[in-house]
Amino acid sequence: MMSSPRTNSARRLVVLGCARPRSRLGREPSRPPKIPRRVRTVETPVGTAEGRLGNQNPKRNIAPTAVWVVWWVGIAYLSALIGNVWMIVNPWGALFATVERFGNRGIGRRVAYPRALGVWPAVLLFGVFAWTELVFEGRAIPAQLALLIVGYSVITWAGMAIFGGSVWLSHGDPFAIAFGLLARFAPLELRVTNLRWCCRCEAECGGARRGCVNCIACCVRAREAERELNIRPMAAGLLEAEDISPSMVVFVLLLLATVTFDGFMATPPWATVESTLYTVVPGNPDLKLTVTATVGLFGFALLFVVAYRVFAGGVALAAGHGSPSRMARVFILSLVPIALAYHLAHYFTYLLIQGQLAIPLASDPFGFGWNLLGTADVRPDVGLVDARVAWYTAVVAIVAGHIMAVYVAHVIALREFQNRGAAVRSQLVMLVLMVGYTTASLWIIAQPIVEFSGTE
Repeated sequence: MMSSPRTNSARRLVVLGCARPRSRLGREPSRPPKIPRRVRTVETPVGTAEGRLGNQNPKRNIAPTAVWVVWWVGIAYLSALIGNVWMIVNPWGALFATVERFGNRGIGRRVAYPRALGVWPAVLLFGVFAWTELVFEGRAIPAQLALLIVGYSVITWAGMAIFGGSVWLSHGDPFAIAFGLLARFAPLELRVTNLRWCCRCEAECGGARRGCVNCIACCVRAREAERELNIRPMAAGLLEAEDISPSMVVFVLLLLATVTFDGFMATPPWATVESTLYTVVPGNPDLKLTVTATVGLFGFALLFVVAYRVFAGGVALAAGHGSPSRMARVFILSLVPIALAYHLAHYFTYLLIQGQLAIPLASDPFGFGWNLLGTADVRPDVGLVDARVAWYTAVVAIVAGHIMAVYVAHVIALREFQNRGAAVRSQLVMLVLMVGYTTASLWIIAQPIVEFSGTE
């Protein structure tokens, strides 16, 4: 059955929830399986142990594959194509919830989160993560990864203890926010039908104004009959931008810049820039490469912020309505489909080829010579995806993402501007931005892969 229409909202199909029919056998239909909390709570300590105690060869220890391939790339794909799975499987949230359950229930409600902070803590932490992923030379060393996991765990649990679990996840945790943004594109959503929970939501989800979607705080507190699993049109979650703050705009742009710069680092133009900077940066070769890549990463992010701000001003000027800051907040989510498409294009081969390493490593996660599951002798099939398939997949994904982005921006413009002419004029500016971003993405994946060795 269709859920009731909501203001400024696409229609949804209720898959599971209070409106579901009873089965002919007189029993309630089966509910979606839950991942036991005890399973989620062992993921973090096990991952840390694998990094610190296991073999330090990245190809013989599961930690690098689990973090960079299965988690960062895999969860991003699942979030965008299915729904906010990280909200369910997050081990840090599960561990904190367990402590709250069996310990002091008031541990996470000591300090009110300052509104002025927005998601700036998440912006800072995601910047650190981006630097680690793209610049830090020890990112594939299991022991170094273990230390990074410990550091992230301390920051995350401290934030949860000070401000509350749901508050920190929605304002300070970069991965909960990043995967949540990608999940706005997905066809599945978890919705709370009784909006009175939103009025008391510690994460201030704003559901009382626009409907409560994918808010873990409200979902946990709501009764089972007040929760729905809905199917919605792809990208419908990107149409709601009322909760977008200036700090969230920067976060989205940093996310877009990071994945784009990751691809740009393998192109001949970057090799030229890198070799030029290498000659002027003082220090040893490793320091030169680190400084050069750091400057490139954050320079790229700054370029994205400045360019988007200029186009937001152009939208406001063309439409004759609203301020540049308002236009920046309203239209920022329309860029997400292009970023998702580029993410798919950039990591498609990487996930399918490198992801195969998880099969043998699952039998020998520490690199001790074990064969727990009988898969230790499985070898990756590097010919699983040929260059032609990868290229056509990338092109189709990026073009489809561009079309979806244009559609999302058009719908947002029609809602934002009462005058249809103003909406059309605003979209001419956004179209220039989107065509430019799409063209840049296609150009990057078309470049031959080049890596600067750092030799003078």
